[in-house]
Amino acid sequence: MDPQRKRKIRLVVALSVAVLLSVALIYTSFTASTQAKEPSELLSATPGTSYDMTGEVVKGSIEHQGNGIAFLVRDRDGSGQALPVTYHGTIPDPFRGGREIVLTGEMKSGTFVGEPETLVTKCPSKFTTQSNG
Repeated sequence: MDPQRKRKIRLVVALSVAVLLSVALIYTSFTASTQAKEPSELLSATPGTSYDMTGEVVKGSIEHQGNGIAFLVRDRDGSGQALPVTYHGTIPDPFRGGREIVLTGEMKSGTFVGEPETLVTKCPSKFTTQSNG
């Protein structure tokens, strides 16, 4: 077999392997991501399974309990039944009633128990539409 043909075969094999690896990487990155669930979706969630939960903290529901907090969270649009949440860990400065949050945790006895250091508070948008009325 001549050297020119060997080089072409090696090039085709190397490019094929590179394409296969990149497809596998893209597939893995898309299938590994989890979408955050809203409180109404978690009411019937399987206990012991970890979820990312997103929702709005119910105003006036935050209670400090020892070194943690307990509060209620509703769906982001304000609908649905409020879900009780407990959390132990660092509390972000902007955390308060009416703010949207994202929290990783699991359901235990009807309460969403957040994992430490996973509470993220979303700040309200500075670019809201105002009516001129």
